[in-house]
Amino acid sequence: NTVIHWYQQKEGKAPQRILYYVSEAKVVDDAFQASRYTVENFSRQKLCILTMHNIIPDDTATYYCAYWRSHCALVRSYYKVFRTGTKLIISDKGNSPPANSEILQKKHNNQITYVCLIEKFYPEIIRVTWTDGEREVKENVVKGDTWKPEKEDKYSIGSWLTVPAENKDKTFHCTYQHESGQKSLPTKGIYYILFCLMFVTDHILHRTAYLVYIVLLLKSSMYYLIVLFFIYR
Repeated sequence: NTVIHWYQQKEGKAPQRILYYVSEAKVVDDAFQASRYTVENFSRQKLCILTMHNIIPDDTATYYCAYWRSHCALVRSYYKVFRTGTKLIISDKGNSPPANSEILQKKHNNQITYVCLIEKFYPEIIRVTWTDGEREVKENVVKGDTWKPEKEDKYSIGSWLTVPAENKDKTFHCTYQHESGQKSLPTKGIYYILFCLMFVTDHILHRTAYLVYIVLLLKSSMYYLIVLFFIYR
């Protein structure tokens, strides 16, 4: 008997409901063409699947499912629960795997910070996770937003994990999943040192930090000396 709602949200605009689905029937809002959407319900698996037909560039958006949940049965109070959403990108550029991916490390006091840098991929949708063996590590992990230079059409992202220094011999993995494929990078065998890492943490007080730019990664002592030469000059 649960009513499932589907929403479309275009960038910079409010979410707009496409349809709702109840009792094996869909009711499409006036702004959308009913024939373009098919809904399937698998109640035993608790799945509701929206299929879109005849995709056009204007369909680029983030799509959400939602349903009403009872807050207090005594007073019939409800609130609508949204899931995290699926971003749909329609482009003729195809997909490009990351041109480079690596882990850098920096030891500070009694902690080690591992920075996982993934560069120049398209489209920008990517999932980055840290694992300790088979277990996903979620504590002390910060994932930045994707960014791209003004004159490029490929994106980069950074994520970092901070662990106590006594875990220096432990192997962690940074794994990314992208439309072009996936890859797992181990922390052992890292020889690069992170010299400069610039990041913005606008919401750090609210336990959310965003890595915005990694502007300089020096990969060898020779390159480092060359940069210092020009700086002091």
